[in-house]
Amino acid sequence: MRTIQHFIDGKPADGASGRFGVVTNPATGEQTARVPFAGIDEVDAAVAAAARAFESWSSMSLARRTQVLFTFREVLNAHRDEIAALITAEHGKVHSDALGEVARGLEVVELACGIPQLLKGESSTQVSTRVDVESIRQPLGVVAGITPFNFPAMVPLWMFPLAIACGNTFVLKPSEKDPSATARLVELAHEAGLPEGVLNLVHGDKVAVDRLLEHPDVAAVSFVGSTPIARYVHNTASAHGKRVQALGGAKNHMLVLPDANLDQAADAAVSAAYGSAGERCMAVSVVVAVDPIGDDLVARIAERARNLRIGPGTDPASEMGPLVTREHRDKVASYVPKAREQGAEVVVDGTDLVVAGHENGFFLGVSLLDKVTPEMDAYRDEIFGPVLSVVRVASYEEAITLINSSRWGNGTAIFTRDGGAARRFQLEVQAGMVGVNVPIPVPVGYHSFGGWKDSLFGDHHIYGTDGVRFYTRGKVITTRWPDPSDGGIDLGFPSNS
Repeated sequence: MRTIQHFIDGKPADGASGRFGVVTNPATGEQTARVPFAGIDEVDAAVAAAARAFESWSSMSLARRTQVLFTFREVLNAHRDEIAALITAEHGKVHSDALGEVARGLEVVELACGIPQLLKGESSTQVSTRVDVESIRQPLGVVAGITPFNFPAMVPLWMFPLAIACGNTFVLKPSEKDPSATARLVELAHEAGLPEGVLNLVHGDKVAVDRLLEHPDVAAVSFVGSTPIARYVHNTASAHGKRVQALGGAKNHMLVLPDANLDQAADAAVSAAYGSAGERCMAVSVVVAVDPIGDDLVARIAERARNLRIGPGTDPASEMGPLVTREHRDKVASYVPKAREQGAEVVVDGTDLVVAGHENGFFLGVSLLDKVTPEMDAYRDEIFGPVLSVVRVASYEEAITLINSSRWGNGTAIFTRDGGAARRFQLEVQAGMVGVNVPIPVPVGYHSFGGWKDSLFGDHHIYGTDGVRFYTRGKVITTRWPDPSDGGIDLGFPSNS
């Protein structure tokens, strides 16, 4: 049985705790590897390696850091098919989707390559007689990243390239469910010339997470995952004096106005709800249909949903793969009969899907629920699977009240031909990312990603300019060089004159 290793101080490291997790192929249900769960000693070793590397890495020239990042970008691009295959093998998403994940991660690597421009400070001359002021940004030290199972390549790439570009050193704790793609990214970074100790990888569970949150030498923590864990990470790390960005869950709404192109809206709803088997925090999980278009829109969504091809991610014909684990598949499936019991209309029921030749895989068909109300569990919970709910409303005003009443505020979208309505929506809706006729408004790498309310804990969004601010701290320097004509003693209070 293959054992996935930690990566500490520039080399692979075996697990020493004696505890292991199981890695499976979701398409077959078979165990393909085991992953060691780090104990406190292993986490401490990774942090110590990062701390030792910080002085030399942070003082290295921007030109040298940038050279490493450019090389990493080329190496990663050359291995994108390999990374995508690892994602498919352990997460289950189809290969084309996995390739898209790597491409979106590469955007942030490319942003990090521009770090000399991003770290430029500001200066003001002659603020007082022969007094100049400049502001600079400096790295924090050792920073940590804790990443989720649903994007084992993209989310780590949202974190460590920018963090190390800013001069920090990094300890990465990926999901134990599908760690191989993340581990390969770390290997490739070192193949690109990253010095020993700058980027370290430890696998594990709550023991490893808690040690990173509490370790006195970790200055900041980045996290992406569910809302309850994001809140825990934020509260625990903050209590130990750390800077934290913790991105949580979502319940993303897609508002469809009566003037919208319903074919485009239906296409978008199916793609955004069922892509990656719904296992993404930016998935559309609620369509809000403004009367009188509800029946027509639901019929169009249902027609498309019934025709989706579901199968193993390695099959080029598959449009959606399995869910990540059997337990998660069963939990997602349970929402469909519960919704029926609570009064929803189950238009498409995918809970009985069987994929021939893959009967032991964690497959689940897509489900479409109509006439859902805010009191139902299917509406209230983040399902994180291929279940789409449709809520009927009578007006735009009712829709915006519904959306803004959600405890989450990650992403949202509006479909309309009315520019005035779209502009009003983007100003009034309480969410961090808004799409206008774009169902999944994930920002490009040079803008920042993050939500509002229970979708974000901390003051900084991830990557983009917010990422640079998160991984650095500002310093203002005031200088006065005496002129040869200066002299004498003045005990008065300094003034701007």
